[in-house]
Amino acid sequence: MRLRESLRAWLSGFRRLAVLGIGNPLRTDDAVGLTVIENLEGRVPENVMLIKCETAPENFLSRIEQFKPTHVLMIDAAQLNGESGTSRLIPAEEIGGLVLSTHTLPLSIMAGLIKQTVGAEVMVLGIQPETLDFGEGLSERLQEASAEIADIIISTLREARRRG
Repeated sequence: MRLRESLRAWLSGFRRLAVLGIGNPLRTDDAVGLTVIENLEGRVPENVMLIKCETAPENFLSRIEQFKPTHVLMIDAAQLNGESGTSRLIPAEEIGGLVLSTHTLPLSIMAGLIKQTVGAEVMVLGIQPETLDFGEGLSERLQEASAEIADIIISTLREARRRG
């Protein structure tokens, strides 16, 4: 299933969405989640909260709790065994070996904490990196993918708003 269809199905009936950009800005393509958040800034409705978590999403748990989202989307680099820029939604229970762990707390544990404390549905939007070398800035392909993914999220939110 393509990303747009997966997002549409998952966000069906959502009321509040928290989008967490996760990654290390000093590890090239690992920062793709942060760049997607930057591409979304100023373009989402008020029932969507954007957070650039970098490598410590657990530091934002109380902020997420206060927002009371029905859905939480964590965006991060993931080993999808595909071409760079490939993306897909990954259910929280399947995160295990896919997400590239440059974080202090594994995303599977973070997803469990969110489900337990907030009661929200949690998904990871994984994006295949080209490189994780030390350095700043995304590869050209991941720069393009981050803009495309942000556009898909925006159009999916608009569709959900029209349906809701």
